[in-house]
Amino acid sequence: MPVRYKPPVPAELLPVPGVLLGTAAARIKNWQRDDVLLVVFEPGTTAAGVFTQNRFCAAPVTVCRRHLSADGKAARGLRALIVNAGNANAGTGAPGIADAEAACAVVAAALGCAQDAILPFSTGVIMEPLPVAKIAAALPAAQAALAPDRWFAAVSAIMTTDTVPKGASRRLRVDGFR
Repeated sequence: MPVRYKPPVPAELLPVPGVLLGTAAARIKNWQRDDVLLVVFEPGTTAAGVFTQNRFCAAPVTVCRRHLSADGKAARGLRALIVNAGNANAGTGAPGIADAEAACAVVAAALGCAQDAILPFSTGVIMEPLPVAKIAAALPAAQAALAPDRWFAAVSAIMTTDTVPKGASRRLRVDGFR
């Protein structure tokens, strides 16, 4: 248990304009909880990324780099993130990259957008194939659950070895804008 960490209260995690979150249970591990997170952004969202310099990065990192590259549409038109817990899709080589791309393709088809407008993220066990079919099967439930106020569900769905969900939110005014 983290020392003096107070888990967030769901109502304290504030919605972000233009962002919808939905979670679902893909049962990637034997958890009896949601383990897939879909984050959908309104059209026209711009994205950037900061990545590890390690040559042996996980497949989702490689795919995110490609999708955010100068030629990638995500940098100029990010539509969604697909996040899974329980499987890191790391140390999986070319098949892992193909699996990350396949997860993006499933989300892109559901949202009616380009595959490279989707960014994949995975956390969990390394050196195991990503169960794309389980993620695809959970996607309709995650899409049906989309709402702006699902931050607590989101931070709970992406837990791996965490003992409590972690999240924080603040609203501030900058130059008169909120």
